[in-house]
Amino acid sequence: MPVPPFTAIVDDLPETVPFVGPEALERRSGVPIRARLGANESGFGPSPRVIAALAEAAPDLWCYPDPENHDLRTALAQHLGIAPDEVVIGEGIDGLMSLVVRLFIAPGDVVVTSLGGYPTFNYHVAGFGGDLQLVPYIGRHEDLEALAARARKTQARMVYLANPDNPMGSHWPAESVAAFAASLPETCLLLLDEAYGETAPTGTLPPIDTSLPNVLRLRTFSKAYGLAGLRCGYAFGNVRLVRAFERVRNHFGVNRQAQIAALAALADQTYLHQAIAAIARARDCIADIARDNGLQALPSATNFVTVDCGRDGDYANRVLGELAQRGVFIRKPMTPGLDHHIRISVGPDTELDILAAALPEALQGAG
Repeated sequence: MPVPPFTAIVDDLPETVPFVGPEALERRSGVPIRARLGANESGFGPSPRVIAALAEAAPDLWCYPDPENHDLRTALAQHLGIAPDEVVIGEGIDGLMSLVVRLFIAPGDVVVTSLGGYPTFNYHVAGFGGDLQLVPYIGRHEDLEALAARARKTQARMVYLANPDNPMGSHWPAESVAAFAASLPETCLLLLDEAYGETAPTGTLPPIDTSLPNVLRLRTFSKAYGLAGLRCGYAFGNVRLVRAFERVRNHFGVNRQAQIAALAALADQTYLHQAIAAIARARDCIADIARDNGLQALPSATNFVTVDCGRDGDYANRVLGELAQRGVFIRKPMTPGLDHHIRISVGPDTELDILAAALPEALQGAG
């Protein structure tokens, strides 16, 4: 019986979910997750002002959200020191990535990114038929020089860079990022993912300059602000780039509660700094746990710590599985060259205590 055909691009794509969530692990194994340390969420939770604002707004859930995201966009513009029409709100960074690729990448256009970098970006590029060009890491860093060289060689339409980086937790200083942006072809868009910007050392994020015609920066409320479950992120940059989102975005995509929660979170910078301090303490604790078990914790500018298991990727994968059997959810890079690491998100002391107890058993079980 004839069926409606998919597009040629979609017809060739696999059915996939880029991430295995802790809920899926529980369903598969029947083992309850006791320590949720894999998704780079903030186990410290959002500001109490956010909880109060959501409770107050709950009776109005019958109302559609503001399709212009006016109040949040205005508050973010003031926070960043730019104009409101230089900011766009989206359904987390992941949703914004899809829109950026849709705006700039036609089938066959070259997109340069790092081999082993954030997989959702690659997922969206593939979904719109882009030609992904993958550049290996150099040590634990994304290779800025090689990324720029590949972009120039291929006349790429877009380069993706996460700074600080996921999954390695590394970062480049602002001066290096600015020089990298300047080295790209004028017609190449730099998509600069700063999801972990709040937890990065001073001097990591370049000064904001929306006059740059080919740099678009992404940030989120999912990490330090503790709002991962509400899916709210934002992009900012040159007005020509930002206004183009009005051609393709889902205008009711950012729900009412997400807008309210983000506004309350942004207004409570005192709590944000408390959360950042808690994240730093938890990173130190994870590093101590790793060292106590003979593993090397890499320096981190994020809300997670990447740990070198000291052997190969198969061994690291067994460690991951053994931890899951003990109710500890973590993730790991899967790309050869990076896959001997595991990645542990920060969390409250109760969950890190569970990790500390489970890790020696997991290492023994992994052989």
